[in-house]
Amino acid sequence: MTSDSAATATERTGARTSEAADLISGARDRIDALDDRIIGLVQERMAVSAVIQEARITSGGRRVNLSREMEILSHYRGALGKPGTALAMTLLELCRGRV
Repeated sequence: MTSDSAATATERTGARTSEAADLISGARDRIDALDDRIIGLVQERMAVSAVIQEARITSGGRRVNLSREMEILSHYRGALGKPGTALAMTLLELCRGRV
C-alpha cells in the first residue's frame, strides 16, 4: 500500500494504522455482503407473508393473526433482547403493513 492510499484508507476507516485500516476494510466488505443477504431474506419473508395473508383473507379470516405476531415478537426478544422486539416489529410492518 502506498502512503497516499494508506492515508486514504485510514481516513476512510478512522483507523490510525494501515494494518487496522486493512482489517476494518475487510470487515466492512463482509458486513456489506451480510447486509445484502439479510435484505434478500427480508424480501423472501415479505413474499411468503403475502402468500399467507392472501390465503387467510381468501378463506374468510383476518389479514393479521395477532397471536402469531406475539410469538414472533417473543422469539426475537428471546434471541436478541429488547432490540430484537424493535427489529421484529419492523419486519412485521414490512411484511403486513401497519395495523
